[in-house]
Amino acid sequence: MEAFTGKVWVLGDDIDTDIIIPTEYLALKTIDDMKQYGFSPLRPELAGQIEKGDIIVAGKNFGCGSSREQAPEIIKALGISCVIAKSFARIFFRNSINNGLLLIEQPDLHDDIKEGDTITVKMNEHVDYNGKTYPIAALPENLMDIIQAGGLVKAMRKRNGLD
Repeated sequence: MEAFTGKVWVLGDDIDTDIIIPTEYLALKTIDDMKQYGFSPLRPELAGQIEKGDIIVAGKNFGCGSSREQAPEIIKALGISCVIAKSFARIFFRNSINNGLLLIEQPDLHDDIKEGDTITVKMNEHVDYNGKTYPIAALPENLMDIIQAGGLVKAMRKRNGLD
């Protein structure tokens, strides 16, 4: 299975969709226009510091709040390869899968990790950090197909021979 490595950005508990993308920026025309404001209520500089392939590690209840689909789209547009958290809000989890953003639940990593460190994710197996292995659950094949296609619409177009 696929493995990837990335630099870590650490966030706390209860990061809601209003923190991920504040309401006032939803009027902008495109996700590219909005992404510079990602996480701005919490850390205004963060969106400008994230690089392609970086990983967010957060506490519990990541993505709580409204059901706005722009939240996972912003995270993906910033170049985040995945979000690892103790837990996710249910609707955010599904919106993320539908938009091709990988989410991984892992209860212990957040308590051990330091921002700026690097981790390796071995999909559907574990996360490696500082010589320690943190087990992760395997996602069902149908969800992995959606993520690997880049989202639900792309996966369905592929499945139906349209792309």
